[in-house]
Amino acid sequence: MTEASRTDAPRLSRQLCFAMYSASRAATAAYRPMLEELGLTYPQYLVMLVLWEEDPRSVRELGEELGLDSGTLSPLLKRLEALGLVERRRSAADERRVEVFLTGAGTALSARATGIPQRLADAAGLSAAELDQLRETLGRLAAALHAPR
Repeated sequence: MTEASRTDAPRLSRQLCFAMYSASRAATAAYRPMLEELGLTYPQYLVMLVLWEEDPRSVRELGEELGLDSGTLSPLLKRLEALGLVERRRSAADERRVEVFLTGAGTALSARATGIPQRLADAAGLSAAELDQLRETLGRLAAALHAPR
């Protein structure tokens, strides 16, 4: 390989995809001990976040919000139900629709989870403003990449 072709070659350290992958793995690892205190995995935490925002939600709505298919979401919900945090019920208005409700324990768990975002910010050494900017930038990136071409 010539010197010119070596400097033109893609470098791992310059790839956005690797920076996002690495940051995602690091954030998930930082969340792990915090979520263990709640008895949740990271994907279960995401489901609970959506339900804490609005309860009940249909399985379909949860899947759309989280970008998960039913094959991934169903086992998550089954485990959350076994933990006594959610309850699934068929809609009386439309039996094809399954709604997910928080139980009392699921609602109560939100109070124990309120400090997690700040704990992650502290672990990352970023200010609230820096985290907001990062979240906004990543949101714009995701929206642009999801947009139909």
